[in-house]
Amino acid sequence: MRISYESGEVNFKVSNAPEIMQTLKVKYKDGELSELDGVAVTYPDWRFSVRTSNTEPLMRLNVEAYKKEVMEEKSDDLIKLIESLKK
Repeated sequence: MRISYESGEVNFKVSNAPEIMQTLKVKYKDGELSELDGVAVTYPDWRFSVRTSNTEPLMRLNVEAYKKEVMEEKSDDLIKLIESLKK
């Protein structure tokens, strides 16, 4: 039985990663925030993490949820937001 659904890693080529990370922290401030490795936000039924590459100008997004529909919806929302902010 599957416990959760994962988006897989989605990569974005960006030159303004700190600005995007800050926007994500503000927008998702109602979740449980961790900044141990990038930005990770956890909610009761889903979570996401965004981190930067040490070797390339990339941000990597991962989304996980208990329901496939929630994972797909949240992934779409985050991808659209990051795409709109990236430079």
